[in-house]
Amino acid sequence: MTNNWEEKKYEKGNAFGHLAFGVGDITDFCRRLRDSKVKITREPGPMNFDDKELIAFIEDPDGYSIELIQTGA
Repeated sequence: MTNNWEEKKYEKGNAFGHLAFGVGDITDFCRRLRDSKVKITREPGPMNFDDKELIAFIEDPDGYSIELIQTGA
């Protein structure tokens, strides 16, 4: 649960930024998600400031962003 002190009602856009989950092989994980019809909004690739860390973004059914971070292959 999240609590934004000034908000009386949560609507998409004011609830929170996004969730992030660590995954093993991000490329394979995204392939399996894509095969399951999950919307990938940012394909796996390096972060802008760190080319060693791979990330991707997917979208949940409500349109919220979920970050995937490769933790190991």
